[in-house]
Amino acid sequence: MGNTTVRLFVPETLRAIYQVLKDKYFKCPVTAEEWKVVAKGFQSQWDFPNCVGALDGRLLNISPPPENTGSTPTKEVSVALMALVDSNHVFQYMDVACNGRISNSAEFNGCFLGDALEKRLAHLPYPTVLPGSNRLCPHFVVADKAFPLKEYLMKPYLRHLSSEQQIFNYRLSRASGVASDAFNVLADRFRILQNTFNLNGHGVKIEDIVMACCALHNFLSIEAKEKYLGDILDQKGKNNNSNLFQAALPQNTNVLIKTKETRDGLCKYFMSQAGAVPSQYDVLN
Repeated sequence: MGNTTVRLFVPETLRAIYQVLKDKYFKCPVTAEEWKVVAKGFQSQWDFPNCVGALDGRLLNISPPPENTGSTPTKEVSVALMALVDSNHVFQYMDVACNGRISNSAEFNGCFLGDALEKRLAHLPYPTVLPGSNRLCPHFVVADKAFPLKEYLMKPYLRHLSSEQQIFNYRLSRASGVASDAFNVLADRFRILQNTFNLNGHGVKIEDIVMACCALHNFLSIEAKEKYLGDILDQKGKNNNSNLFQAALPQNTNVLIKTKETRDGLCKYFMSQAGAVPSQYDVLN
């Protein structure tokens, strides 16, 4: 086929894939009840209560325009991807932004989901009691150390760790690692994402490629999980190779202090009879 024909149907096909699949297979929770369903999955599969998603980011590289296009020659640029993933490695939300090489933290603060959570517009459920205890705990997303500690974002302890904090970090890493695993599976199945993109003159937008790949990933993860994920994820789920509204939070509180108290409370809960799991003590050996 001629280049002109290809430039017409490839972008149209990518957009069509996403449009057809997004409502059923690529839908971010928008109600407290929908977030609770996600939290139930993290509790049953990853032993982490009140978690409504795992957050992670990636960068894709794009070649600059050739010098003879009249554009000013530039170095390779990066597209930032920021995703929220459920307990089954399904992307709930994906933000694609050409922001260059920035940290995951800055990346998240600039995306729509981060803005919605920060402004308490994501409709997260009200705090609930942790299973088997009387400890009240808010709902939150989990992420690695690159992200800021927030009232809605739980991250690991960083320095001078006690045994209890090491166990907390282990438990959190199992839950937050789902997002990293989802990205790894996505890149392994759709290997174009591992390359430097050269889209000059092809009429294709990087957003269309990413969103079509993510929609197909979700479709296959849900409809053909064993075939699609079977040889990539082991039995524990580890990788081997739009309107959002949130429940109001208490006013006039020191958010950072309250968040640290929440993390410390979870840390203590994981050491209790109700919250402990046998495998967590292996991290101390």
